[in-house]
Amino acid sequence: MKRFITGTLIIMMLGTLLIACSSKGENESKDEPSNSASSPAASTSVEGNDAAVYPMKTDKTLTYWGEMTGNIVGVKATHEEVPFFQDWQKKTGVKLKFTAPPAGQAKETLNVMLASGELPDMIEFNFLSEFPGGPEKAIGDGYILKLNDLIDKHAPNLKKFLQENPAIDKMVKTDNGSYYAFPFIRYDEYLRVFQGPIVRKDWLDELGLPVPETIDEWTTMLRAFKEKKGAAAPFAVNSKPRFFNDSYNGAIMGAFGVKRDFYQKDGSIKFGPAESGFKEYLRLFQTWYKEGLIDKNIATADGKAVDSNMASGATGATIGNAGGGIGKWQPLVEANDPKALLVAAPYPVLNKGDTPMFGQKDNAYSSGGIVAVTASSKDPELAVKLLDYGYSEEGRMFFNFGTEGVSYNMVDGYPKYTDLLMKNPDKLAPAQAMSLYVRGSYNGPFIQDKRYAEQFFARQTQRDAVDIWKKTDVAKYALPPLTPTPEESSEYATIMNDINTLVDEMTLKIILGSESIDKFESYVDKMKSLNLDRAIEIQSAALQRFNNR
Repeated sequence: MKRFITGTLIIMMLGTLLIACSSKGENESKDEPSNSASSPAASTSVEGNDAAVYPMKTDKTLTYWGEMTGNIVGVKATHEEVPFFQDWQKKTGVKLKFTAPPAGQAKETLNVMLASGELPDMIEFNFLSEFPGGPEKAIGDGYILKLNDLIDKHAPNLKKFLQENPAIDKMVKTDNGSYYAFPFIRYDEYLRVFQGPIVRKDWLDELGLPVPETIDEWTTMLRAFKEKKGAAAPFAVNSKPRFFNDSYNGAIMGAFGVKRDFYQKDGSIKFGPAESGFKEYLRLFQTWYKEGLIDKNIATADGKAVDSNMASGATGATIGNAGGGIGKWQPLVEANDPKALLVAAPYPVLNKGDTPMFGQKDNAYSSGGIVAVTASSKDPELAVKLLDYGYSEEGRMFFNFGTEGVSYNMVDGYPKYTDLLMKNPDKLAPAQAMSLYVRGSYNGPFIQDKRYAEQFFARQTQRDAVDIWKKTDVAKYALPPLTPTPEESSEYATIMNDINTLVDEMTLKIILGSESIDKFESYVDKMKSLNLDRAIEIQSAALQRFNNR
């Protein structure tokens, strides 16, 4: 669970991760779509009580608050400069005024904004797992609207999709049946695995080492990278907003049977940092850090720092995405070394041949990129009609592929990305160029199309990565999207705020060597004194209610 750093609010967070990427796996095979291609239709949406015709005729301007994707931070300064957001307004007919928080400070900035009472019409934020008290609390406190009636009357495209996909519909609402945001949907199973370990294969070949499968092989690899390749930061990861952000997927620590989060095992819910396997993970990382096998700045490293380490050859192993990782870094490492090759490594295990217990796998409903309509909205009906565009045939094409003739062309009925995206004249990596013209490569209020990934993963190494990373047992242990009651959420968030602060303290102090690994048990005792057992009770009750939806 991630901590929502409060300032003036008295409520705390309900938590799990995801940017770019938190992991909750599930098997939705009974509702899997076919692989048939979606194609653009007329601009009229499906029939409904108040079906919109796009572009709509309105002179109103709506306000929209949301974080810019990391792939274009440093490329464009504001949403207004991004072609996708310019074209979104043209295609829907609704003018938008954008506000964005500083990179990596969405929660803190939202906290201040909510306290001020000055809210935009729409907020793009993970209200499921990062808002204190959860979505029902946000509705009850008058920050965002319950969308049931608005969707029923003004969002026929989303309504139709949810009616046709009951398993996804179950995920996107609360236990009370409240719809609280326009969801991001990873419609195809292929789209739900996209992150894992990445290593320099050219270095491994030069050193005569295999792609590592076990923790021992990882240690051997990192030592060789340091001693024989001169890597100053053999293993580096993004630690914003908190240490080793992608550890929520169980990367590395999953070998010890834990993750930095809640999970279910043997019929009960566990909290990884309180389990004995977490101690072994801390012991490993303390050893790696002491030996110089980990980036010395790992406690504070952000995405730009990792990019720099990869490009300079200071780093040979990391955790990243197939698109925004391999796709972005491969050109960078090639520029420094033409023989450089990044490939996926499996999630490590202790014993060769074992299946990793954890790994990254999103639900069909991914709570990143979701958009809520605020209770302060000047025209909630217009906001809902705008957002419903992403679930229409035309809107799905636009969000995934952009504008025909610019970012894609139809070739034998297939939307093929143009060289503007895949071979960008300004030397932007595909992940960066695509993020300027489409949202298919990250998230947002729409239904993601498999055909985006078929092209986004242009390199064979990217396509191979998905096949490698999906070979885990995460679906057995992951939790679905849970929504404790507002009362439970407030209590839970207060508990977990304190516990997450303690876990962060424990993790950094032990890994960086300022405290002995022998202190682990005392930290677990402190977690229990902070009512960890009650937090587990709340999660267990929420899981039971979800199962009964």
